[in-house]
Amino acid sequence: MRRKTPTPPPPLPQRDGVDPVRVRLPGEGAWATVRKHLVERLSGAGPGVVDAMFEAGRIVGADGRAVAPDAAYRPGMFVWFHRDLPDEVPVPFPLEVVHRDEHIVVVDKPHFLATTPRGGHVTETALARLRRELGIPTLTAAHRLDRLTAGLVLFTVRPGERGAYQTLFGDRRVRKEYEAVAPYDPGLALPRTVRSRIVKERGVLTAREVAGEVNAVTRVELTEHRADGLARYRLLPTTGQTHQLRVHLDALGVPILGDPLYPVVTGPVPPGDFRRPLQLLARTLEFTDPVTGREHRFDSGRTLGAWSSPGTWAAGQ
Repeated sequence: MRRKTPTPPPPLPQRDGVDPVRVRLPGEGAWATVRKHLVERLSGAGPGVVDAMFEAGRIVGADGRAVAPDAAYRPGMFVWFHRDLPDEVPVPFPLEVVHRDEHIVVVDKPHFLATTPRGGHVTETALARLRRELGIPTLTAAHRLDRLTAGLVLFTVRPGERGAYQTLFGDRRVRKEYEAVAPYDPGLALPRTVRSRIVKERGVLTAREVAGEVNAVTRVELTEHRADGLARYRLLPTTGQTHQLRVHLDALGVPILGDPLYPVVTGPVPPGDFRRPLQLLARTLEFTDPVTGREHRFDSGRTLGAWSSPGTWAAGQ
């Protein structure tokens, strides 16, 4: 059996709470130099960008030294660099720490803040913010919460323990409870457990239900409803497919308020427009700590505006 080469530690420090990009050169290829491979691989960065990075000595090897643009291509070689960060509008809502110990950090994430760096959201993410504010460069996310969803997210402190906490989620040993505000349908029989197969294709904004083996299961309960036609729902997922709760409520005919994708994809929201957030909240996390054995239950202190202040939320204030 071919032994896997261990990944060297990054030779560059984090920048603004963001790790350097790591690239491993493929085992097969016809590139003569490292530069030729990176120019092809990073073509989306724009013309001249990679050459400028080489000139500035921003692309380094495992020893932390700058890689020369004419350095020979070596299959399996690692290189690191910091990409130019996008201009981001700060998300003007606090990121509340609910619990912190030597193993984990649990936070109450606001709407509009991504969990981890991705695409145009890099420094304005929960992970980057926490690394900066708490001074914990080793912090990593044990799971993810959609950018538009508010509520509880678990982060791990020690790299060697991350796998144990991720396995909790993979093995469905975390009880997760969500709250949503959506239209009230008196003809919808609840509680019920929704079971379907959801697929999300790369490059497509929305997920969809298709025929086939079930991979998405959500228990839906009606908490209360009122005369304005709105209702609060308790959602208890036992799986974690992309957009699962949003897809399931939409399929039941009660799409979550403020959803820009379901049932209809609306136009892109301008940067800095933080009005009318998606009315979905990760309310509770419960699990047995795989490292300490402690029983944990964490509850979000947030409220959903369409329920607590419907007039203000509807006006987009």
